[in-house]
Amino acid sequence: MSATPLLELRGIDKSFGPVQVLRDVAFAAHPGEVTALVGDNGAGKSTLVKCISGIYPADSGEFLFDGRPVTINSPRDASALGIEVVYQDLALCDNLDIVQNMFLGREKRSGIVLDEPTMEQMAAETLAGLSVRTVKSLRQHVSSLSGGQRQTVAIAKAVLWNSRLVILDEPTAALGVAQTAQVLELVRRLADNGLAVVLISHNMNDVFAVSDRIAALYLGQMVAQVKTTDITHSQVVELITAGRSGNLGLVAEPALSTTGSGAESADTNPGAVR
Repeated sequence: MSATPLLELRGIDKSFGPVQVLRDVAFAAHPGEVTALVGDNGAGKSTLVKCISGIYPADSGEFLFDGRPVTINSPRDASALGIEVVYQDLALCDNLDIVQNMFLGREKRSGIVLDEPTMEQMAAETLAGLSVRTVKSLRQHVSSLSGGQRQTVAIAKAVLWNSRLVILDEPTAALGVAQTAQVLELVRRLADNGLAVVLISHNMNDVFAVSDRIAALYLGQMVAQVKTTDITHSQVVELITAGRSGNLGLVAEPALSTTGSGAESADTNPGAVR
């Protein structure tokens, strides 16, 4: 594992009107590691990912890629750096085959016609490089694939373009036990191939099975980012639901005295952790 994160965020803020969704967020993803991004609904996971992928501009903060400051103003900027996102809906076309889906919008051409042999070869090499053996034919329509196979195609599509950071949004949602195991093996293989992988998941079993680090968001704040081996399942749940677990997470503020002028009770302080 490289000591320098591939992607590092410092002090990221994002608001929509009067609502501050992200507050001073720090985050790092290392090459060769799976970093699980966890948090309750509304914690800010989707907003953070959309800032990383260039869909939303951050209001403030720094982005560093390979230790160098970068600016990400659009999805094109993110793609140029090698950042790819596989969203939960997968963005695949059922009426197209696997090769057509993997090259959709980025087709190879030979003159004015599509270079089908080259695209098929590149698709085959990408799937082989990920040790994918569950797909019978590259010319299968996506409509004929299982949920696990669809997820595999979406991930292969993301890594086809010399990606260096892959973000996976709930890749095992709605999958059976066997398909989930296949997808998690693929996620692990991405990291073993040297990519930085960010896994967004609500499934703690999946998180502990495949991740090297866990980053917990709570109400728009990054309350902890620790090695998976240094934290327990119950601690992660506490971080997600309360923002604190033992010495991890938000610092509890002492109750203020109710005597004297200008006194304020802890109940009037929304930042206090109980």
